[in-house]
Amino acid sequence: MVRALLFDLDGTLADTDPLHFLAWREALRPYGLQVDPEFYRKRISGRLNPEIVQDLLSLEGEEARRLIEAKEARFRELAKSLKPTPGLREFLDLAEKKGLRWGVVTNAPKENARHVLGALGLEPPLLVLAEEVGRGKPDPLPYRVALERLGVGPEEALAFEDSPSGVKSASEAGIPTYALLTGHPKEPLLAAGARGVLNDFWEALALL
Repeated sequence: MVRALLFDLDGTLADTDPLHFLAWREALRPYGLQVDPEFYRKRISGRLNPEIVQDLLSLEGEEARRLIEAKEARFRELAKSLKPTPGLREFLDLAEKKGLRWGVVTNAPKENARHVLGALGLEPPLLVLAEEVGRGKPDPLPYRVALERLGVGPEEALAFEDSPSGVKSASEAGIPTYALLTGHPKEPLLAAGARGVLNDFWEALALL
């Protein structure tokens, strides 16, 4: 029986990937990197910021921190008016009626997570930040921490993600995971462990 719902943030609760794409493209252009949608999906989406700049530019320390802060400040400028993924509010209303607990598990920096949740008018009872637990997706630790804090087993939860790394994180924590088709094609999401794919949360209503 399902007792809890766990959600990724970016690309899942709202389609923020186009805004992250624009912010990264601007941030990386001075370094001579041309970011197109395919590059973004394969090299950036779903990863932690320090890993991204280390992989793409071999940057660490203060220069990496400045680049990341500039990128995230630009993202927040772009993300002042966000709309939730279609069907999300109805899905959460149904979950509340059924007495289900819910939370958000994200690789996003704390300031960004608070900004996006505020723009969406959401106050999750649980917010698990990868930067605070020590390891980010695709490692399963963030989802294991969420399960522990909610006091439920993996078989009692459902997870919703939008990237292969996020799907891998949740599914390797033992949670039945469904993927939103907001940023990645069906095949890599299923290959990462998704039970199924959804266009929006209207389609998720049947899972409850």
